[in-house]
Amino acid sequence: MSDASFNTATSRTGEAGFGDYFALLKPRVMTLVVFTALVGLLAAPVGVHPVVGFAAILFIAVGGGASGALNMWWDADIDRVMKRTRSRPIPAGTITEDEAFAFGIALAGFAVVMLALATNLVAAALLAFTIFFYVVIYSMWLKRWTPQNIVIGGAAGAFPPMIGWAAATGTVSVESVLMFALIFMWTPPHFWALALFMRSDYEKAGVPMLTVTHGRRVTRRHILIYTILLAALAVGTGFTAVGGPLYVAVALVLNALFLVGALRIWRRDEDMAEADGYAVEKRFFRLSLYYLFLHFGAIALEAALVPYGLGGW
Repeated sequence: MSDASFNTATSRTGEAGFGDYFALLKPRVMTLVVFTALVGLLAAPVGVHPVVGFAAILFIAVGGGASGALNMWWDADIDRVMKRTRSRPIPAGTITEDEAFAFGIALAGFAVVMLALATNLVAAALLAFTIFFYVVIYSMWLKRWTPQNIVIGGAAGAFPPMIGWAAATGTVSVESVLMFALIFMWTPPHFWALALFMRSDYEKAGVPMLTVTHGRRVTRRHILIYTILLAALAVGTGFTAVGGPLYVAVALVLNALFLVGALRIWRRDEDMAEADGYAVEKRFFRLSLYYLFLHFGAIALEAALVPYGLGGW
């Protein structure tokens, strides 16, 4: 690394404020982490004291934020190249890489220890493994090595409902694994849709996304295949202990829309996509953002209705 590049990587160009450190936590991603972990906690068959529940979700959120900070530390070189990440604190020069690393490590240790004290060792171990998986397995290894990066790496974002469930029960069960699988199978079509209209960003950064290594045609086919598998899993989950009539109705509507969107993407070629500015792909991506929140919202509602004899089967 040259002196010039070293200075760019490590020097700050402005004073860091609270907002800069908060941005390191990837707050939008953290929202999904918090929500799905909360649903896992609420759907568990064992109730927890509200104070314990609040503490559990808080420490899971801090652990998720630690993962985001460590990911930004490791991916600082990529973030400087990609258009959608150039304004992050490290590329913007408000926080140095060393500061981001120290911040992320401190938060990770704090979150794991406090979750163990507030709930149990199973939940804490799952949180520790999630941070390790996201930072080491996904960020340091898979992301820059294989076009299957987002497929395998998607597991990191799928653990929060399992952690929430474990915080309440101290165990891992079939139901929590199904919630994990729902996020795991949703992740590839969600990110591949983004990669279809952001291909040049990943190409410039040297990230081997499927669109870069195998082209958009193959990516379109993979989106359809994973969406079909996801739909079967999502609807099938409705007939388990965490499902119920309300969840099944929501899943049928959402997955019908998702399948139609995936079929439209599959049928298109690049001339059609470029002509309308990837409008279909962008609509599918936006739908995918609502998809997961609405599925997990339905699981939470089913759990809330059970005491009144209305939720579940």
